[in-house]
Parts: sequence; C-alpha cells; structure tokens
Amino acid sequence: MLKEFMAFLKQYGVIGLAIAVIIGGKLNALVTAVVDGLLMPLIGLLPIGGSWQTWSIQLGDQQIQVGTILGALINFLIVAWLVFWFAKKVLREETVSKK
Repeated sequence: MLKEFMAFLKQYGVIGLAIAVIIGGKLNALVTAVVDGLLMPLIGLLPIGGSWQTWSIQLGDQQIQVGTILGALINFLIVAWLVFWFAKKVLREETVSKK
C-alpha cells in the first residue's frame, strides 16, 4: 500500500506541487517585505504626497482603503512578473516536439 501511495505521488507530481506551494508562499512573503519596507517608503517620497498607504475614500459610513489596494496590486504585479520570468528562463524548452 505504501509503494502504491508513493507511486501515486510521483506519477501525479504531488511532491513537486507541494514544493512549489511552499516556495511560492515564501516568495510572496519576501516580495511583501520588499514592497512594504522598500518600495512603499520610496513612493511615499514622491510629490504625490506622504503616506499613500493610508489613503482612503469615505463613502457615507463606509471607508474604502485605496492605499491598501494599491499596495496589494504592486505585490501582485511583482509576484506575477517573477513567476513569468522564472517560467520563461527555467522551464523553457529548446525545441518543441510533437507527441
């Protein structure tokens, strides 16, 4: 039974997927730290004004956190670009073969 389970894990790439999820989570933490600790303070120095991470819009009783959304967008764009770059460099095939 254990051999069958290990064969299943190898056949369907479950171990590789688990490793990718772990690395992806740590990459996300790293990018968030770089964005929050380096990029956001640098952007805050621009003439658009001060601490833009706390920008918000008041609509009646509700408050929309524009700065938080912009920070998350910057995080997403950096992670998406890094994944694209990694896939392009590491996973590229020299030739495409028909199966």
